Amino acid sequence: MDRDSSDDEEDSQTLIEQNDRKSQPLPTSSPRRSSSTTLDIESLGGSIRRRFFRDFNKRYYYFLLVIFLPLLIVVVVFSADVRNLFSANISALRLDSVTDRMREAELQALYLLGQQQVSLFSLLNQSFPFHSNNYNSTISNSNSNSSVNYNSTFVFNNFEGESLKFKIEDLRSALLNQISLNKQIQQVLLSPHKSGSANVSSSDFDNAAGPFLGSGFGYDRCRKVQSRFLERKTIEWKPRSDKFLFAICLSGQMSNHLICLEKHMFFAALLNRVLVMPSSKFDYQYSRVLDIDHINQCLGRKVVVTFEEFAQMRKNHIHIDRFICYFSSPTHCYVDEEHIKKLKVLGISMGKLGSPWKEDVKKPSKKTVEDVQAKFTSNDDVIAIGDVFFADLEKERVLQPGGPLAHKCKTLIEPSRRIILTAQRFIQTFLGKDFIALHFRRHGFLKFCNVKKQSCFYPIPQAADCIVRVVEMANAPVIYLSTDAAESETDLLQSLIVLNGKIVPLVRRPSHTSVEKWDALLSRHGIEGDSQVEAMLDKTICAMSSVFIGASGSTFTEDILRLRKDWESASLCDEYLCQGESPNYIAEDE
Repeated sequence: MDRDSSDDEEDSQTLIEQNDRKSQPLPTSSPRRSSSTTLDIESLGGSIRRRFFRDFNKRYYYFLLVIFLPLLIVVVVFSADVRNLFSANISALRLDSVTDRMREAELQALYLLGQQQVSLFSLLNQSFPFHSNNYNSTISNSNSNSSVNYNSTFVFNNFEGESLKFKIEDLRSALLNQISLNKQIQQVLLSPHKSGSANVSSSDFDNAAGPFLGSGFGYDRCRKVQSRFLERKTIEWKPRSDKFLFAICLSGQMSNHLICLEKHMFFAALLNRVLVMPSSKFDYQYSRVLDIDHINQCLGRKVVVTFEEFAQMRKNHIHIDRFICYFSSPTHCYVDEEHIKKLKVLGISMGKLGSPWKEDVKKPSKKTVEDVQAKFTSNDDVIAIGDVFFADLEKERVLQPGGPLAHKCKTLIEPSRRIILTAQRFIQTFLGKDFIALHFRRHGFLKFCNVKKQSCFYPIPQAADCIVRVVEMANAPVIYLSTDAAESETDLLQSLIVLNGKIVPLVRRPSHTSVEKWDALLSRHGIEGDSQVEAMLDKTICAMSSVFIGASGSTFTEDILRLRKDWESASLCDEYLCQGESPNYIAEDE
């Protein structure tokens, strides 16, 4: 560039000199100079020759330069490794160019996400004010002539009002979820720029949102789910005192059996029968973990009896008049010869097992109340229905808060009073009001999950990331850990649960000691150390948490979710571990 500019300046000076010469007046002829015309011509001729040879020499040098310079360049090109000479610099130049473009694009994306976040907060604040008082005043002013009344909790007096309320709550929740997701995207995009020349920090975008950010955005993202208990579709359970239904629950462990019992209660109500709880010699010892009298008190009548009460009523001559199998395959009633022998040891006699329809455990079909009443109604005094855990009978009714039966309690099947009090004492001792509960199932879960369409067994670092996201939303100081994982796994998990540079403690129930008194009730009644009691205690603590993270595919988790729904402790932040994500690494099949 310097060379080019100097050449331009020389050309300009030459043009100026020529113009100056042309502007000078020509000399006028004089008689005194006419005699020397020949001499002037000769002098002029010599001057022309000198100028010619001078110009010729310049042109000759230019000509040589034009001819030999390209030749010199060709020689250099073929005598040197041009690729090695320039490739490194060119690659570096291209890499720098791509990196700059990526940085520019990422920073632009950050800016746009920041703008989106501000817009979402503005929409949330303008359309749906944060406080219930604002709700009431806004709607009351805009509907002053309406006949609809509002109370301090913004509950409408009609069904349409309730529906609108939940739609608004769902929309608010969706907006906050999008804001949280937006924040996560910003952090991901921001991470490459935390070092280097790009001087960008997350606070730049946080400040843009103004007063909306902070503790829960001024709004409780993990608030309790509004109960729809009064909207339940239920039936009355008014059994005949001389007609009984013998419950048979065999599949899986305690959680499966509790779900099975809940469905048996529905069957008993449909068939107007008293439900007979299984014997502890054939099934679990339910009296240790459940309060049977609680069920009768909620219904206001005798609807459930223990096996011992039933045996006494029948004077130990127990005969099942009809053994009906809900499932016909792969085996009738999901009962094998070993279970038949256990029933006979209890002094129970029975006829042949039979099924009123073809129903496969692996592919259960949807059934209605009318289907059950048509196929299972009988005049026999005592009937038994085989395992109904897998039965698909009007899920909408069965899964609604409080269940499908009309009663005056929050739920019918719940932990015993001793277990509930022990859970409360543990929470008061170790956890406090706001805590997250995590059911982290690992033992035997790897193989179970990997045969599913989407595996539910996550590497611990990925699981830790998912847990930390929930902790950030819930703003909880501690996590209660219910798990069967090995210590090596829980130790690694604990080391990775870090938020804002601080480790969030994972709390597990300690072994019983005489010093601690939170579990004194269990010790006093001789049920401390019972595996089923401890499992129910874990469920109860999880059900009382502010936020619950469960294990997808686990009936232990499903029973906790049932209790949270019925007890109205469910949170908008409740979710399965890494919900919606696939494991970032999956082992091959055997």
